Amino acid sequence: MNNGVVNVLLVGVGGQGTILAGRVLSRAAASLGGEVKVSDIHGMAQRGGSVVTQVRFGPRVYSPVMAPGTADFLVAFEKLEARRWLYYLKDGGQLIVNNQELPPLPVLTGAAVYPDNLVAEMEKLVKNMLVIDALDLARRAGNVKAVNMVLMGALARRLPISREAWEEALAASVPDRFLEVNKKAFNLGWDHNG
Repeated sequence: MNNGVVNVLLVGVGGQGTILAGRVLSRAAASLGGEVKVSDIHGMAQRGGSVVTQVRFGPRVYSPVMAPGTADFLVAFEKLEARRWLYYLKDGGQLIVNNQELPPLPVLTGAAVYPDNLVAEMEKLVKNMLVIDALDLARRAGNVKAVNMVLMGALARRLPISREAWEEALAASVPDRFLEVNKKAFNLGWDHNG
């Protein structure tokens, strides 16, 4: 962490809830009393393109955007997105990756092939890596769309933010009718140690 600033990069594809996850994280991080900056980048999100959310928090945060090689945490909602954005993770940073494949449009149209052995390749590049079957855990929580909260639960366990602050951030960010499922998903992620 640089000057007490924590850099978290959330990457996924459209429809996976990357932006909601960033909102929950930023609200939870605000409980620490420092500054929180968020940057969302949508790349044709509605068509399964990349969605990237950068969340930076600490005593003084000057920019919402982090430089490559400075992310303390890279949370990937999909394996290929993990590999695509891996250069943002700093040496010794933590990669949390959902063991799920969501082929991008070029793969779906036959113009490209989804790479094999992504996890094994990333294991050679990253010392601190947690692979999690977030889709299965979300299904157990009651909704496959809760993958984002499973991943936030896994991340939350590794950050200096209280469990209570996370619960308040969830309640403030998620509509009431989905709150219970999202809490369950978060707790399953929190309990997963890989």
